Amino acid sequence: MVMSNMFAKATLTLSVVAIFASCKGDGAKEKKAQPAKDSVPTVLAPGSSIKLDPAKKYVYITWDDGPQPPGTINCEEVFREEGIKATFFMVGLHQFSASRARIVDTIRNSYPQFLLANHSHSHGFRDHYREFYANPDSAMQDIYTAEKELKVPVKIVRLPGMNSWVENGKIQGPHSSLEVCKRLGSAGYNAVGWDLEWRFGRRSVPIQGAEQMAHEVDEKFANGTTYAANAIVILAHDRMFQGQYKDSLRKFIQILKQNPDYVFETVDHYPLIQKGK
Repeated sequence: MVMSNMFAKATLTLSVVAIFASCKGDGAKEKKAQPAKDSVPTVLAPGSSIKLDPAKKYVYITWDDGPQPPGTINCEEVFREEGIKATFFMVGLHQFSASRARIVDTIRNSYPQFLLANHSHSHGFRDHYREFYANPDSAMQDIYTAEKELKVPVKIVRLPGMNSWVENGKIQGPHSSLEVCKRLGSAGYNAVGWDLEWRFGRRSVPIQGAEQMAHEVDEKFANGTTYAANAIVILAHDRMFQGQYKDSLRKFIQILKQNPDYVFETVDHYPLIQKGK
C-alpha cells in the first residue's frame, strides 16, 4: 500500500512537471513568433529627415497658388501616375468651397508623395506686395492664418511674389522681404524660393515647352547654379496645366525620369532645411 502511494505521488509529480514544461514550451513558441521591432515599417511624418545620396541630384517640384481646379487636380493625377513626389504651396483664400477644401485634404493626406506647404492666406494682400512686406506684423498674421485654416503640417513657407529663402537662420532675398524673413526665422519657419521657374503668359499658358524645361534643369545642374548643391527647386503654378498642357507636364516628368541620377523629393527633405542635417 505504501509503495502504491509512493508510485501515485511520483506519477503525479511527473505529470505536473510535464504540464509545466509543455506550457513553458508553448509560451516560448508564442514569444518567438512575435515580429521583431525592426520589422515594423516606419511611417515618415511631414518634416522628418531622410538620408540623401550625395551621388544623386534631387529635383523638388513645387506648385504654387492652389487649390486651383482643374489645374491642381491635373497636376496631382500626373504626379500619381508617374510616381513622383511634389510639394503644393497653397493659399488659404483659395480654399473657399467644400470641393476645394477636399482637394487640400487630399494633398495633405498624401504624404510622403505630396507635401502641403504654406503660401499665405491672401497671397500678399491679393498681390499688393509692397503693402504686404511694408507691414510685417500683418504679413506674419496672414501666414499664421493660412497655416491654421489649411492645417499645414510643416513650418515651411513660400513668400508670395518673392524669391526669398530662410533656412536654419540664413536669409537671402529681395530687400523688401527681409524683415518678414527675419521674423519667420525667429518663429522657427523655413522659406523656400526657387532655382528655375516654368513661366506663363496670357491666360496662364506655359511659355517653355517640356523639352526646354528639361534642358534648363540639366543646364542648372551642369553649371552648378542652384541655391544648394545637387538640388533644384522648380516653381510652377497649378492653373497652368489645363487642357493639352497637362500632357506637357507629363512629358516634362517623363524626360527627367530618363536620367537615373535624378530623384524627386518634397521640400521638407531639401538639404539645407531638413532636420538633422
